[in-house]
Amino acid sequence: MIAPTEQINLYISEQDEWKRKLLVRLRQLVHHTDARIEETWRWNSPHFDMDGIMLGLHGHKTFVSVWFHKGALVKDPKKLFEALEKGEDKGIRAYKLHEGESIDEKGFVDLLKQAIKLNEQGVKLQDAKPVRKALEVPEELEAVLHKDEQAWDHWEHFSYSCKKEYVEWITDAKQDETRKRRVAQAYQMIREGKTKNDKYQVH
Repeated sequence: MIAPTEQINLYISEQDEWKRKLLVRLRQLVHHTDARIEETWRWNSPHFDMDGIMLGLHGHKTFVSVWFHKGALVKDPKKLFEALEKGEDKGIRAYKLHEGESIDEKGFVDLLKQAIKLNEQGVKLQDAKPVRKALEVPEELEAVLHKDEQAWDHWEHFSYSCKKEYVEWITDAKQDETRKRRVAQAYQMIREGKTKNDKYQVH
């Protein structure tokens, strides 16, 4: 079994150069802020724990994100967190960086110090939903979406629950032919900006 640190090293090394630089620096800032923070590998991405789950790093197609698992309780005077979308998790907050953007290091470290303090004090999110598992999008679906800018743009703007419906529908297929057919149908609907249950059911 690969150690978490090695998994994270590999994950970062496989990213595009601009994302790799951001992830490396964010990782450094985490450890420079508090040497007690431990690296973990959770939900197929780098995570950092101290007295429990604290934050995760993710390299997406068009941005890098830092997910604060108790972000709802963190004060964000610089407005670094993304606005919460309808249906999004009540507890988690994300700091996103796109290509060409620089890390607000002082602001990020301030958020991180607050997250550390919350975990040290054992503060819990009373009203938050359980932290949801990151979606594992089928490779064949992700591949066709990446090749079509319009389809990918629609996919990126779908809510978590809409994406989850497509993912579960495809992964539930028992036969390869059924799976291929569902991927093709999903691609066409996504390209048109339709959710799986939009207007009519696909079978």
